[in-house]
Amino acid sequence: MKLLDIDTGDGEFLLSFRHPNHNTAATEGHPPDVELRKQVLLPLGIDFKEANGSDEIPFPGETFNIITNRHGAYDAAELQRTVKPSGLFLTQQVGAENDSELVQLLLPHITELPYPEQYLEMQKTELLSHGFEVLESGEARRPIRLFDVGTLVWFARIIDWDFPGFTVDDCLDQLYEAQEIIERTGAIEGSSHRFYIVARKKQ
Repeated sequence: MKLLDIDTGDGEFLLSFRHPNHNTAATEGHPPDVELRKQVLLPLGIDFKEANGSDEIPFPGETFNIITNRHGAYDAAELQRTVKPSGLFLTQQVGAENDSELVQLLLPHITELPYPEQYLEMQKTELLSHGFEVLESGEARRPIRLFDVGTLVWFARIIDWDFPGFTVDDCLDQLYEAQEIIERTGAIEGSSHRFYIVARKKQ
């Protein structure tokens, strides 16, 4: 049974599967991760190739029984091409409204969501239109509580795709406002947005 992990990141999630290495493949396109994954995965016998999740999957058609993707981009047409008939696609995704309360606090001028297509129903529709059936899916929002402004700054910097253009200097007034919220209520509150899909390619 052949497995592909798209946008494998640091590879830890993939390795936690303990799938036989000779039947395992992975892709990653983020430059800092690519060289590290080559050093870790290739010596194990895992077939690693450089590619972004939304690009063409660099493997022949109908190669994989299972394709996984955790928090990465994917192209439904490429999934349909590379997964075998009755093969599975399993993904956990970051939803469109992830961190939206915190983004509005720091960057109130941003009125559009950065990834407006990242809703469960929209992604299910995309997969259905490419020859998959959805076996299971779910969605969740979980609270985020930050107890000091320094943590908020760190959070915005490491998740820069959710906080485009954030700098301390440009957002100083908003950071003062955040400090006032902490002093008044004890924490800054937001929420994470996640969903998952288990889909099977029709025969």
